[in-house]
Amino acid sequence: MSKMLKIAKDFTRTPGPRYIKEGRFSGEQFRESFLKPAIEHAINGSYRLLVDLDGTAGYGTSFLEESFGGLIREDKLDYEQIIKHIVLSSFEEEYLKDDIAEYLRDAHQQSIGKLGK
Repeated sequence: MSKMLKIAKDFTRTPGPRYIKEGRFSGEQFRESFLKPAIEHAINGSYRLLVDLDGTAGYGTSFLEESFGGLIREDKLDYEQIIKHIVLSSFEEEYLKDDIAEYLRDAHQQSIGKLGK
């Protein structure tokens, strides 16, 4: 079983900056209002969340890093659970999937580093 979160339809076609205080449709707003609840439901319901990245005007690095890396850094979600329950989809810009995977890995590595200090 899986459910879909289509950013262009469910959130906006024009993703904005990193933080809410910086402007409309921020990565922080997307994470807090859409992505975090959806991934938590997927983890708790043992299904996969398909995140469709297509159909927007484009993404800034800061939007994606805050949205996805923030799940680990800010919301303290478990990296292994996230990658087990999320599927990224983009036919328009396939490299976005690799970028997001890297943001998740980096946030995970940072969280491990903080635990060791």
